[in-house]
Amino acid sequence: MQPSVQKIYLASKSPRRRELLRQIGVTFELMLLREQTPRGPDVTEFVLPGEHAVDYVARVTLEKAACAQQMMLSRKLIAYPILTADTTVVLDDQILGKPTSPAEAFAMLSALSGRTHQVLTSVAVQHGDQSWQVTQSSDVVFSNLTPQTIQAYCATLEPYDKAGAYGIQGLAATFIAHIAGSYTGIMGLPLFETAQLLQQAGLRIL
Repeated sequence: MQPSVQKIYLASKSPRRRELLRQIGVTFELMLLREQTPRGPDVTEFVLPGEHAVDYVARVTLEKAACAQQMMLSRKLIAYPILTADTTVVLDDQILGKPTSPAEAFAMLSALSGRTHQVLTSVAVQHGDQSWQVTQSSDVVFSNLTPQTIQAYCATLEPYDKAGAYGIQGLAATFIAHIAGSYTGIMGLPLFETAQLLQQAGLRIL
């Protein structure tokens, strides 16, 4: 185990991940990766040809960790552990990303209606020259949704910054008949697995 540390960098703009880390008492500073630079985003989230969902989500998470570590070194910041994560929704082996329009959100939710899909969240912790990673998978069963219900949900702001066009912690909780796996993983940060990684990096939890 690493020497005890009491703070990490969180390289994520997700407010849900911030809430979840606070829930287990983890102190963090934000290290936000840039979405717009002259050369494009710090980390692109394009799916490679033929790439399976579990490989995709793990690769993007590690790329975020490497980018955040380089940012920490270039800015000569204190070398705290860096936490990154990425979440994707998978239906019939197809990755459902964040919708870019109400029509796309409607199509995603219509496809999920009455079906079971998977939510994959990969978490990585980088500290010095060591890294730890785990990818957690949960099954989510949607009830049958009427077009009117989907339309009303798409009229809210909830679908548009979330993979699969929904958030389990919001209004869409009423869509979900059953889950098997990690509730916090579906939110975007599986706390059991995350705590284990942070402890391996030297963070004391409880």
